[in-house]
Amino acid sequence: MIGILDSGVGGLTVARALMARLPGCDMRYFGDTARTPYGDKSREAISACASEGAGHLMRQGATLLVIACHTISALAADEIRQRYEVPVFDMVSVTAARALEGSEKGRFGVIGTRATVESGAYETCLRRLCETAKVFSQACPLIVPLVEAGYTHRPEAAMIIKKYLHPIKVRQMDTLIPGCTHYTAVENIIRRKIGRRVRVVDPSAAMADAVSSFLEAHPEAEARLRRLRSPVFEVSDVTPHWERTAQALFRQRIRLTHSAPVSSGG
Repeated sequence: MIGILDSGVGGLTVARALMARLPGCDMRYFGDTARTPYGDKSREAISACASEGAGHLMRQGATLLVIACHTISALAADEIRQRYEVPVFDMVSVTAARALEGSEKGRFGVIGTRATVESGAYETCLRRLCETAKVFSQACPLIVPLVEAGYTHRPEAAMIIKKYLHPIKVRQMDTLIPGCTHYTAVENIIRRKIGRRVRVVDPSAAMADAVSSFLEAHPEAEARLRRLRSPVFEVSDVTPHWERTAQALFRQRIRLTHSAPVSSGG
């Protein structure tokens, strides 16, 4: 089973891409809606919450983990890898690799939560892959609340996004990394405001491609994935708000079930 770990419901955009690329594959999604957002939490709090979520998915039988949250990927992916002996895919390393594939000048703009940006994870990953990479990161703390409030089509959303993207435009970056899964909901605005000269990476598609390629190259891992089971969508708090937001992000009606992970014991 593929376990999909998220801090809220933004990672449903990743789950949707995975399910489209790997139809019939057994998947279980867990989003920590009771404690979201993670983007303004400390590294210690993010690590503790992510560890509990990953432990929950492992107890349910995950044989491969997808961290469908850039913040968890930036601050807790290494710890999760060290704890569990299964393949672990994180948004930062997968998205950075995809960004490098199509960059002409090696100039990257990154937008994300405060925690993701302040971690420097994208800078570290991009420069590890390409020493000459130029990276500018911009924290965008208001985009996630706008998406979850359903304000993506209001003029305020476009104004705020334009302001966040301005420093990246003036620095003439050639590639933009939307470093938060919620940003898929405002992808059209981001593309319009950043301009046609800037290539915008699709992190969800990059993750689906990475997992699919891994399974093709590792038939023993694919053999451990049960087939023809309906996906399970679990969250730590179910409310009408989360049901509406989940449906908007997944782009079809899904059933959220409640699950409260227990502490992994550190």
